[in-house]
Amino acid sequence: MLEFLLALGPLHTSALVLGCLSVFFLSRRLLVDYKIRRLGGVRAPVLATNPVTGLPFFLKAGYAQTKDRLDHFYNHLFDWATPECPNCVEIAFLGKVRFLMTREPEHIKTILTTKFREYGKGERFHEMWSPFLGDSIFTTDGQQWSDSRALIRPMFIKDRVRDLEIFDKWATALISKLPASGQTVDVMDLFYRMTLDVTTDFLLGGSVNSLNNPKHEFVAAFQEVQRIQMLLTIMAPLRSLIPTYRYTRGIRILERFISPFIERTLSLPPAELDKLSKSDKDFTFLHNLARSTRDAKVIRDQLMAVLIAGRDTTAATLSWTIYELAHYPRIYAKLRSEILATVGPRGGGRAPSYDDLKNMPYLTHTLNETLRMYPAVPYNLRAALQDTALPGGRAGQPDIAVLEGDVVVYSTLAMQRRRDLYPPGPSVDGGMVGDLKGEEGFAGPGLFCPERWDGWTPKPWTYVPFNGGPRICVGQNFAMTEMAFTLVRLLQKYERLEYRGDWHAQFHKAEIVGAPGHGVPVAFFEADEGETA
Repeated sequence: MLEFLLALGPLHTSALVLGCLSVFFLSRRLLVDYKIRRLGGVRAPVLATNPVTGLPFFLKAGYAQTKDRLDHFYNHLFDWATPECPNCVEIAFLGKVRFLMTREPEHIKTILTTKFREYGKGERFHEMWSPFLGDSIFTTDGQQWSDSRALIRPMFIKDRVRDLEIFDKWATALISKLPASGQTVDVMDLFYRMTLDVTTDFLLGGSVNSLNNPKHEFVAAFQEVQRIQMLLTIMAPLRSLIPTYRYTRGIRILERFISPFIERTLSLPPAELDKLSKSDKDFTFLHNLARSTRDAKVIRDQLMAVLIAGRDTTAATLSWTIYELAHYPRIYAKLRSEILATVGPRGGGRAPSYDDLKNMPYLTHTLNETLRMYPAVPYNLRAALQDTALPGGRAGQPDIAVLEGDVVVYSTLAMQRRRDLYPPGPSVDGGMVGDLKGEEGFAGPGLFCPERWDGWTPKPWTYVPFNGGPRICVGQNFAMTEMAFTLVRLLQKYERLEYRGDWHAQFHKAEIVGAPGHGVPVAFFEADEGETA
């Protein structure tokens, strides 16, 4: 065969190879078309079916990620959609796997609930993420996933979340790091350090203490691993070209930190673990895992998963909340008024109880609005575990066929900002319009408006900041309680807030979690000591 190719010469050889590849991809396209027809479905609007047309999309996605423009890139994909299917498109690269990109609520509902068993993380996702998150709740399907969830869920029951001591400890530590009244601080940096301290304290019974030690190697490694993991995921077909030395080194640093805690816990006899379980104060997430399994790797994987969920999502949401509150003094004042009426100012008031937090509707509206505009995990995916389908783009349209191994990428960030999913409102986003109550003046989706939640409920599956269905976030109540508690303690002390950056220059930095790309430079102004509620 080699002699035959050499005899042809380079020009003829290139033509032959190109011809063979063309035949291969054409036959692959025909085979996929046949399977789709056999399922009785259709394709979503096709953007690419081979390396020539598909490669640019993956290169652009990787470039957009490095330039923090992934949200613009994702929404731009739908410019090529059709009126019959306006919110889902298809991209293929090597013909084996199709990527369906969607921002359609019915598609998210289908993969998370209606056809839950037909969609999962899949083998490719597991392989890609296992160096970091192993066989954890975020990387597995079926019985493995069910077992992981059963290990984690007991530590997030309501009775444990109601114990606010750990939140008070670290919120107090955060406030102690804020500069004098009126001085500028990047509060996002403090939020990320605080939530890391909360999470490691809750998980391990011993904190990284990053509020006092911001240069801790764990902090830098955690950030680096997530950055590279996101890039590996976005450029999945080309991930072998991405250097992973810093990724592997970062994982080793994380493991070096948590391993002593795991070894110390596994050295405890079962009787001692049972005794600790009766003490809310001393019993940790790690102790709970060790009661269920003596496998150090199982424990390591679950710790990594909960660590990323507990630290980044909460810190990013708090950061976006302060960013928006700094732009709208009226909202800040209204929220602070509710807080002072409930628990009083920090000097003469008290720490909020769990019931206090649940009985402040404007506080809940404010957090809901932040999660609507900035869902913590802006992009997610599911692989088809068997031949299946997604609902058609419009009512009466045929279902979109999804073949085994195909990947559905969905963006809650893109979906939750779709104007057509909201009542009529201002034609241009940018600025508040009074209280924006009632449908006539309903705030556009790009406006931060907690008042929209007063009497308005999103249509099902158009608002899913914590996912939904069987995989709904087990730590949702923990996260909401931590964020609400932190905001209350801040607003008890500070009567106003001022943004010290270019508010309009802010951008959405999407790694695994979406955060403000410029940080959140603000100045807090302390209330007079004699203030009363």
